[in-house]
Amino acid sequence: MKGNDMLDTHARKYVEPFISKGAKFFLKLKLTPNNVTIIALIVGISTSLFIYLDMRVLAIITLWISGYLDAVDGDMARSSNKTSLFGTLMDITFDRVVEISMILVFGLKMIDVRLNLMVLLSSILMSMTIFLTVGALTDKKGMKSFYYQAGVAERSEGFILFTLMILFQSYIGMIANLFSIVVLFTAVQRLLEAKKIL
Repeated sequence: MKGNDMLDTHARKYVEPFISKGAKFFLKLKLTPNNVTIIALIVGISTSLFIYLDMRVLAIITLWISGYLDAVDGDMARSSNKTSLFGTLMDITFDRVVEISMILVFGLKMIDVRLNLMVLLSSILMSMTIFLTVGALTDKKGMKSFYYQAGVAERSEGFILFTLMILFQSYIGMIANLFSIVVLFTAVQRLLEAKKIL
């Protein structure tokens, strides 16, 4: 990890005990890491339903629960020695499904900010393309089963910005623009790092 990564890296040590407790709890229930990944997906998608129904508090709660479960499944996999490449694929894919579903619902509800949301989707696509390509091309490995490029916009920062989009829908265009800028900055960070390591 680099010094310019943010919450996912710096805050991890503070929330790690809660993540470990969750992992132990689900392992005691005989659930597999992939089971919890699927639960995280279902909870995450329910966020979009609550956004559509304008149930903002429930949307925020389910969003953050899905994020918590997304961290728990990885801890479960590592502590039980059940890490798998397919689990990694599920994790990354389902994260994007949750994000895309929220952006699509916002676009469905708010016609006037569809361009802002299209730019946001494009920014996420660009950043993830670099992230996944570098992970595939480099031999380096991290705590996950592939090389994880840190950056300004990681999962936690995205959740904070999505939370602001849910809460302050009158300003969703401005928040989406800020989100896009942060994601594009991260894409440039990753591209510059990729030039050094590839």
